[in-house]
Amino acid sequence: MGYSDPMKSVRQAQIHHIVEERGAVTVADLGALLDVSEATVRRDLDALSGQGAVIRTHGGAMTAASLGRERPLLERETVNRDAKEAIAREASAMVSPGETLFLGSGTTVSAMTKYLGVTPSLTIISNSLPVIDAVSGLPNVELIVIGGSFRQSELSMVGIIAVEAIGQFQADRVFMGMRAIDVDRGFTGDNIDEAMTDREILGMGKQSIVLADHSKFGCVSTVFLAPVDAADLVITDAGVDRRIADAVMSAGMQLIIAGQKPD
Repeated sequence: MGYSDPMKSVRQAQIHHIVEERGAVTVADLGALLDVSEATVRRDLDALSGQGAVIRTHGGAMTAASLGRERPLLERETVNRDAKEAIAREASAMVSPGETLFLGSGTTVSAMTKYLGVTPSLTIISNSLPVIDAVSGLPNVELIVIGGSFRQSELSMVGIIAVEAIGQFQADRVFMGMRAIDVDRGFTGDNIDEAMTDREILGMGKQSIVLADHSKFGCVSTVFLAPVDAADLVITDAGVDRRIADAVMSAGMQLIIAGQKPD
């Protein structure tokens, strides 16, 4: 006869309450709070995930409501602004004169544009209206605009027309944002047309670079985009959970933390 845990339902209710209250929590933290083993916590989280009560992440869980539809781009501009600026500076420092860049949608990629006016002879390809607007007047930039179906919340062009257009080009470096990054579930987003477009963008550069602040790690959204090793490099900020960062790097992704010198 299998072992019956009489406290399981009570404990799972407590875990659900903690996750809902905090938004996200690690297995280690739950084990310490409830004075149970991490193995027990993992089983409880798996059960709650199966019920749709929480979303499992690498090393923990988050509330099932945490990754609903992302707020529109204009509403996100002030969220984690310092982190995004640090990432944008780190990314722009990688750009060399004469390169062809693809700049995707998202607030962190848009923040790069203010640093690109001093690099000679750039060609910039973009499907993002904020990026296009920011670089269109720069004398050092030849601009190529990608058309497609207009996604109003992101102010970007997506869908099959965008995919076909992107497929005509090659870039030295691709810089793109990402909705959610999880070592097991990969890169995910919340829009099918955007995910289809981003898959094409990921494959068009000699180097594909994802710009993502710490809040994007350990999260899963609704539409699978690609495994984490589909990008060559991710640039994030110092707020990233070290355990999650280590797990992501173990999965084959190179990670740079903005402002920190390599070990």
